[in-house]
Amino acid sequence: NIGVNYLREHMLPSSRIHYAYQDAGGAAPNVVQSRTVIRYTVRAAELDDMLALAQRVRRVAEGAALMTETTVTCQVVSGMANLLGNPPLEAAMQANLERLGPPPFDESDRAFARDMQATFNPEDIAAALRQVGLPADTDRPLCDAILPYPSPAGPILLGSTDVGDVSWVVPTVQALGATCAIGTTLHSWQMTAQGKSSVAHKGMVHVAKVMAATATDILSDPALLDRAKRDHADRLRRQPYVSPMPPDTHPPIQARP
Repeated sequence: NIGVNYLREHMLPSSRIHYAYQDAGGAAPNVVQSRTVIRYTVRAAELDDMLALAQRVRRVAEGAALMTETTVTCQVVSGMANLLGNPPLEAAMQANLERLGPPPFDESDRAFARDMQATFNPEDIAAALRQVGLPADTDRPLCDAILPYPSPAGPILLGSTDVGDVSWVVPTVQALGATCAIGTTLHSWQMTAQGKSSVAHKGMVHVAKVMAATATDILSDPALLDRAKRDHADRLRRQPYVSPMPPDTHPPIQARP
């Protein structure tokens, strides 16, 4: 794991390596344990960068085994590709966002969001504002405006999703909608607490309308569909899809006795 952490100086700024010790081998501190299990999550903005970084992590593990005269087994349990963009569909969805406007938040929604923000780290709020191209000192509890496309702040790096693999098979577009207070940290109790709020419901329903309107455009405008297909085909010609899952990998399903 020390070797993997040394990789951080030799990888792209947009790449990530996360780890968790699932089995440290034992509880006795005065002996070198005979085994250990560690799980890594390797992430990158582009699929080929992720595969290359994962290979380097694997080689570090093999090198550590050689150095300690032990053996190592590597097992891939999941893998997801990056989302392949589609400008024709993105432009169509942006037009629907601008036509429908922001979600219909009211003062009670904003008051709730301010109460949530009172529990946040101010730096998280400022970072969230900068991520979407707004000044860090903006006094806005909810994102109740339509952001420009493309974002003046550059690409927004989001979490991993298997929608990415779908996007390499068919033209795909996603919408980002406001469903929580600005500055909410992912995987936090604050995110969970807002999950059934009026803010979350209004944002979710509003984005569903945008998706439905975009689907209607695709069905009613053959030229839009043709542009989306041609853009998708051009991207695949430049970079064919490679599954991040090895061909001999099977789902980690345990048979019932």
